[in-house]
Amino acid sequence: MLSTAHIALCAMAYLSAKHMLADFVLQSPYQLQNKGRYMHPGGLLHAAIHCGLSLPVYAIVRADLHSALLLTLMEFFIHYHLDWSKEQLTRCRQLTQADVAFWWAFGTDQMLHALTYVAMVGMLVH
Repeated sequence: MLSTAHIALCAMAYLSAKHMLADFVLQSPYQLQNKGRYMHPGGLLHAAIHCGLSLPVYAIVRADLHSALLLTLMEFFIHYHLDWSKEQLTRCRQLTQADVAFWWAFGTDQMLHALTYVAMVGMLVH
């Protein structure tokens, strides 16, 4: 029998790999260019891809359907708005990859996504 800590670590490892895949491999220019336009299908699609790829984590932790649905909705809402907010900040300030503030915003965005996964896993294994 796996311990709760082992299950949580496996879930976090999966979500970390899933995030890299969804943000850096599967994200299309269409999604990337439109995440800053509120409710644009490109940004909604990007958040939906993240949620869809998170579904296997619910099997890892043996979550019930209610918890899985609630966390999927939570992840969608949070992921979408984190990305939208980062895009608003970088566009409003006209930040580019040459600007230190761009990387602060990018790093903060990635950290907040990771903390979302910590919260999700915490709720699932509690």
